[in-house]
Amino acid sequence: MPCIMSDWGLRGLLSPLLPDTSSWRPRPEPTIAVLGSLALLFIWYCYRVGSGQATPASHQQGVPTEERCPRRALQSDAMNQRLYRSLRDYAKRYSWSGMNRLHKGIRDQAHYQLGDHLAIQKPSTFYLPDLPSAPYFPRESQRHDVEVLELSYAAILREFENIAWDFAPGTPTPRGWMANANPGWHSYYLYRQGECVAQNCRSCPWTYRALSALRTFVNANRFGNACFSVLQPGTVLTGTYGPTNTRVRCHLGLKVPPGCELVVGGEPQCWSEGYCLLVDDSFLHTTAHNGCPADGPRVIFIADLWHPNVAGPERQALDYIFAPGR
Repeated sequence: MPCIMSDWGLRGLLSPLLPDTSSWRPRPEPTIAVLGSLALLFIWYCYRVGSGQATPASHQQGVPTEERCPRRALQSDAMNQRLYRSLRDYAKRYSWSGMNRLHKGIRDQAHYQLGDHLAIQKPSTFYLPDLPSAPYFPRESQRHDVEVLELSYAAILREFENIAWDFAPGTPTPRGWMANANPGWHSYYLYRQGECVAQNCRSCPWTYRALSALRTFVNANRFGNACFSVLQPGTVLTGTYGPTNTRVRCHLGLKVPPGCELVVGGEPQCWSEGYCLLVDDSFLHTTAHNGCPADGPRVIFIADLWHPNVAGPERQALDYIFAPGR
């Protein structure tokens, strides 16, 4: 009776429905095929990772198709590699601490460059992500340096008048002055792309002293300038972008005739004599002097200051990465 009941178990009930497996043996062919496929997939994966040609998806989002052309892609990759090598060299000498935002900016720089397409903000050389952006900054963001320049207004204006000249078309450009690409626009640099112009500084000692008193003057990398900027009546500087969003340009009005206008990021403003205007020139901006010849030129003094939200370690690293001549 026990033997009979044992046949009524689950196996006994299902045995008529199941194939006979007593004589089954695993065949090697399917196993070999599966292992071979896995090996090929692994070799392909190693090749793709090692070649480093795969572009992260984040780089392709929002990038126009023409930006992916081979020549432009190679130029962008070469620039990013140079920047990353400079950042790596800096971190070896000092520390990686505080470099997260810079590393992100260098890694994703191709994503921020939008080619020939118009955009409200598009720095031409380097974009640091996660910085608060606005076409104009309040005076309080750089209160100390603004007050230093405004208190020095009379001395700076007097030194400009000592070096000023006729500025008429066709007249020879005096030593120290530079004729820019646009006719009717001249500059006199005390600092140009992070390098001191010693002769011009000696010609303007009080202005140089005011620059030395600034706490956030960018004077050690290619983004830093200080100059007198002269715009003749009838001159228009069409929409351009500055090289980076890590700086704020401080404009001290020296001579501002009627009809002068500055438009940054679509917002119009005008200079006032003796007062500073803080501008983020990585936004699309246009400058115009629409006055008549009798009004004389528009004259401002420009000093590049650090963006107030760029931290100390980031400033030091940017000075290293974009040092003059690097």
